[in-house]
Amino acid sequence: MTRQHASRLDHLGDFTTSPRVIPISLLAVVIGLVAALVAAALLKLIGLCTNIFFFQRFDTALVSPAGHHLGPFVVLVPVAGALIIGLMARYGSERIRGHGIPEAIEAILMNASRVEPKVALLKPLSSAISIGSGGPFGAEGPIIMTGGAFGSLMAQFFHLTSAERKTLLVAGAAAGMSATFAAPVASVMLAVELLLFEWKPRSLIPVALASVAAAAARRQILGLGPIFPVPAHATYIGAAGLLGCVVVGLLAGILSALLTAAVYASEDAFAKLPIHWMWWPAIGGLAIGIGGLLFPQALGVGYDVIAGLLQDQMSTRVIVGVLIVKSTIWAVSLGSGTSGGVLAPLLMMGGALGGLEAHVLPFEGAGFWPLISMGAILGGTMRSPLTGVIFAVELTHDVTVMLPLLLAVAIAHGFTVLTLRRSILTEKISRRGYHLSREYSVDPLEIIFAREVMRAPKPGAADETLVRGVVAYDDEPLRVVVFRMAETGVIELPVVSRSDERVLGVIALADLLTARTRILDAERRRERLLGAWLRRAG
Repeated sequence: MTRQHASRLDHLGDFTTSPRVIPISLLAVVIGLVAALVAAALLKLIGLCTNIFFFQRFDTALVSPAGHHLGPFVVLVPVAGALIIGLMARYGSERIRGHGIPEAIEAILMNASRVEPKVALLKPLSSAISIGSGGPFGAEGPIIMTGGAFGSLMAQFFHLTSAERKTLLVAGAAAGMSATFAAPVASVMLAVELLLFEWKPRSLIPVALASVAAAAARRQILGLGPIFPVPAHATYIGAAGLLGCVVVGLLAGILSALLTAAVYASEDAFAKLPIHWMWWPAIGGLAIGIGGLLFPQALGVGYDVIAGLLQDQMSTRVIVGVLIVKSTIWAVSLGSGTSGGVLAPLLMMGGALGGLEAHVLPFEGAGFWPLISMGAILGGTMRSPLTGVIFAVELTHDVTVMLPLLLAVAIAHGFTVLTLRRSILTEKISRRGYHLSREYSVDPLEIIFAREVMRAPKPGAADETLVRGVVAYDDEPLRVVVFRMAETGVIELPVVSRSDERVLGVIALADLLTARTRILDAERRRERLLGAWLRRAG
């Protein structure tokens, strides 16, 4: 690039973020603090519901339903909870159905980041009843949706754009997850990979600050963590260990595909029933009750089971029970439309798979393979590979497993990308008539300039536009030009020199297709450049 061109591009920068990010960030910090309180309240509410349903006592401590003394009557507990949820969904808000994250995505994409106030109240209440009555779900999905709802509600009090409301909704969602798991970095990564649909400082900075605020507040409310401590692992594993990570990633990808298929097969089966959807959760609750009678550890969130898997303290019977019973009742009940999250069940099922694999793979320390499999399951099922890696590390504080986690997660992610068109999260959105692309790339209109696609002007053709003062400058990216066309309704602009206002050419809407053509050419035309160079050199 010539010095002249370089000096004319001084007005352009790496990012388009304005000082508007400062007040949005301040609002995000407040939302993060509120989300931490909401997360703490929801965890206590889950504990209260669990104690009431299974132990008939008034206590907010988180306990496992597996220690109940209800005998065969335990089958009725999830059914009762599911009946309440069905009534809340029918006469309160249908938005409380599902596991939270798809609903947050739908609010962002289809509802201009607006969430109804009653959802902020009914979603955590329904989730607490669902999990507290034995539902095999996690609290994180509902907390993500609830935190997002509070972020959206706060944004609706102010004079903000739809993009700013989206940022604050996602800030609340990330803060909710950060407060729940003491995983601020993974929460931001989840926001980037699933919810923001952009990689810009204008949204990343507020979301990160909200996540930090929630994690800092969590330390005062719920304690430090790690949530799941693990024994120390070696800093380096050999070739056999790395090969084992490939196997773990592949099997995790297969399990991810099976779990996704099972959930939506269950949903399709419920849709064929000749009864109102309000009653579907009760049928799912019956499946939970039967599963809990056969295998009590399948009930509830299961944090104790996850911790046991990571400490190598679970028997083969428990591991097999998690893989068979937990996965079955989870898929059936989630397909019935009840309320609950997916992260904790995925961690449990991934850990169980790793526990089985540990019997045949090289020994790399207690809990090593369950931990690697947990991360791989998250990366494969949710199609969020970086979140899977960072989340596993933040949950355990075991930084030494970063390399094997990255390998296993990449393999699992690659398997599901190639075998499934959509993830467990986006399939639900697709079934509502919308398509969601999960790929990010730089728009070619950002990196091609007006001077590269302009045509020679026809005599007098640009006079009218010049009189109106609407022009394109030769050193402007096409993104700026197309926005100007959209704002003014003028689809053909004269291209002028920024230094002397001299007309250099003309650019029309059709010329913008040139940028797209270049991208298609770069992706489709194959060349063997080195071979051609060697032939010329010879």
